[in-house]
Amino acid sequence: MELNDLRDRAYRIAKEHGFHDEEWSDQHMLMLVITELCEAVETDRKGRYANVPADKNHTIFSPCTFHADNKYFFELYKDNVAGTVEDELADACIRLLDLAGYRNLNLNRFALVNVVSRKKTFTENVYAIVKDITNYKYTLEEQVNYAITQILAMSKILGIELSWFIEKKMVFNEKREYRHGKKY
Repeated sequence: MELNDLRDRAYRIAKEHGFHDEEWSDQHMLMLVITELCEAVETDRKGRYANVPADKNHTIFSPCTFHADNKYFFELYKDNVAGTVEDELADACIRLLDLAGYRNLNLNRFALVNVVSRKKTFTENVYAIVKDITNYKYTLEEQVNYAITQILAMSKILGIELSWFIEKKMVFNEKREYRHGKKY
């Protein structure tokens, strides 16, 4: 997964959908990332995980089915992925990618040490990520790189192929209305 390419795509989609019609502070945008992570905690509490098989190539979720031109894509996504842990973690990463595009940050950096671990609960791992997102001893570029790295590491622990969900959520977002029906 080439993060700088995803950054450019996430930013383009957000800009086309009106999310950058106004100037937003870094704190505003980071708070939206934190809300996505909190939504992931809520979906985990409810046990809502995506209804997709591990082998996504031999099911209704084949690459052809999840192609942006498929007229059933939007409904398939809403019925099987939207509002799940995978969806919310993808949202958090997409918001971070968008912020990186908005501020022209380089995403070729990574965290050398993971704060997420198998020994922690889902909630404790999310807390560790949020705690460091709000740590001002790091530059914004370091915060964003760190958060993406930690969300990907946590997803790996959970057995979630997050790059697949990020890709599909971006396709889903491209089909949505202005600001996805929200104020910001």
